Amino acid sequence: MSKVNHITTACSYGSIKIKLKDILNERNLTRYQLSKITGTRFEVVNKWYNGNIERIDSDILARFCYALNCKVEDIIEHNL
Repeated sequence: MSKVNHITTACSYGSIKIKLKDILNERNLTRYQLSKITGTRFEVVNKWYNGNIERIDSDILARFCYALNCKVEDIIEHNL
């Protein structure tokens, strides 16, 4: 029986920044207003606003982009 050696390589994939707070502040919109416009629960909007999301829900992201007339990259930023 042969022995298999495993090599682990550490990689940095960068980080994701959610910029919804900046967009809402620039447009003088509240989380409550965005919640009503998009039909999204306030708690969900609040998590995005504070950057406390664990997974990106493409439906929610599409709602935000449509309501705010912006692109995905306006809301989500990838930093290396």
